[in-house]
Amino acid sequence: MREHHQVESTSSRPAPSGSLRRTSGRAAVGLGLPDPSVPGPAGLPIDTERIGPVEECGVFGVWAPGEDVAKLTYYGLYALQHRGQEAAGIAVADGEQVLVYKDLGLVSQVFDEKTLESMSGHVAIGHCRYSTTGAASWDNAQPMFRPTTGGGSVVLGHNGNLVNTQELKRYATTIGIRGYTENSTHSDSDIVSTLLAHEAGDGGLEEAAARLLPRLRGAYCLTFSDENTLYAARDPHGVRPLALGRLERGWVVSSETSALDIVGASFVRDIEPGELIAIDADGVRSRRLTEPTPKACVFEYVYLARPDSVINQRLVNSARVEIGRKLAVEHPVEGDLVIPVPESGTPAAVGYAQGSGIPFAQGLTKNAYVGRTFIQPSQTIRQLGIRLKLNPLREVIQGKKLVVVDDSIVRGNTQRALIRMLREAGALEIHVRIASPPVRWPCFYGIDFASPAELIANGVDATDGMLEGVRRAIGADTLGYISVDGMISATGQRPDELCAACFDGHYPIELPDDSTMSAAVLALNAQVDGENRDQNTAPNDTAPNDTALNDHADAVRRP
Repeated sequence: MREHHQVESTSSRPAPSGSLRRTSGRAAVGLGLPDPSVPGPAGLPIDTERIGPVEECGVFGVWAPGEDVAKLTYYGLYALQHRGQEAAGIAVADGEQVLVYKDLGLVSQVFDEKTLESMSGHVAIGHCRYSTTGAASWDNAQPMFRPTTGGGSVVLGHNGNLVNTQELKRYATTIGIRGYTENSTHSDSDIVSTLLAHEAGDGGLEEAAARLLPRLRGAYCLTFSDENTLYAARDPHGVRPLALGRLERGWVVSSETSALDIVGASFVRDIEPGELIAIDADGVRSRRLTEPTPKACVFEYVYLARPDSVINQRLVNSARVEIGRKLAVEHPVEGDLVIPVPESGTPAAVGYAQGSGIPFAQGLTKNAYVGRTFIQPSQTIRQLGIRLKLNPLREVIQGKKLVVVDDSIVRGNTQRALIRMLREAGALEIHVRIASPPVRWPCFYGIDFASPAELIANGVDATDGMLEGVRRAIGADTLGYISVDGMISATGQRPDELCAACFDGHYPIELPDDSTMSAAVLALNAQVDGENRDQNTAPNDTAPNDTALNDHADAVRRP
């Protein structure tokens, strides 16, 4: 096996915090390696306050000889920025070597023109991250880089979350990989990339993936590559979306179709659950690794995905508008105006206005430049709370009975502050309508909700019922959530092919044993088991899929 080592060199960037690595199978060279003690870009602290549900990650990949694949990937990640704002990275290969650049921060903070111009090649993968397994540190930023036992290299980006990380650590130990103890803090993506690199010495990367991926349990959409070939894979449940697109001189894979639009790629098809594709000079090869049992995440339609993305032939915006229409039928109320909590509540508010006949209005102005802030607010500013992001249009709402539509309630802090602000601005009545059911259960498949105890639907005084408890807690005059059935119906998908575990507690992918789960989660699982026994409604995790990969033969032949 050839020796792999890493050395530091100088960088023209002042105080760099990213990492640039090249590998030809013999050596890796680091440029401007960061100080691990520095928590964020330019030493600025990461804002860890998360009010609502946190998206998982975004992955992007390009195989396009003759194109500027680094810039294409940059723009693809820019379109996927909503899926991860802790870190970003791009890896580019040119047939002989792989170059990786990654750092903590937004895509626009991590990359500049000079960096992108230095990354030339014909294949690239990109990643933007929120941490689900593994801390928000530079080491866990992606793409992950590993030298293979065969003398090459592999870079990998992962969207989702595995539930058998401990099992994979034990497997790594049994095959002689050191450092992966059950108490180690390695992320699931770290373990997968290491195992993939280890397996690649026997038959190459594609065969390594074919052997390894069936061992993974949980949600995963992967983009990975060696020096020549782009690969993409999706778990057999298809929990997270992954799409294939066509460029004039190549191919693109992306977490969402909106990123295909941004880079000028035409949508070809969704990558199927349980499918592995490889893209190189011979075209697109497809193989099914496991039989599909589709369980796509319904929360993608409610909140996570961009409204201009298409998931399983359904425009996300259309699903959200339809949720609003159904919400108006399920929870009617007399009001003067329907106003959204921007931006994620807007499509459902439009639908509610259409379904109820109540006029739609923009009653709140959002500061588009407030996202993750790196400057800690003073006590005075902190007390203003939500006003940093939203401010009421007093002339619109004063003296009005408002129907306020939001996408979800997690902790309830945002809604409580918002309702107080609207009353101070002169609203007569405030009727809150939520475009998703109550969030009561943790997600093990890639969404970082609050802990179960922090979820308002679990924490309120439910003497008069959960709904009344939440209404009192946030201070609304009335409150209504869309039903699980109404939400699922609005997506246009088959109910048995969706995962709604965060709403109903029915987990379609087997969870770890008791020794690896917290007491709070165990208590919730026990409650779910009791409800399932009482209602005789066990989760159905074996949904048929009649779509054959051969139906897409024309789409995956050689360019």
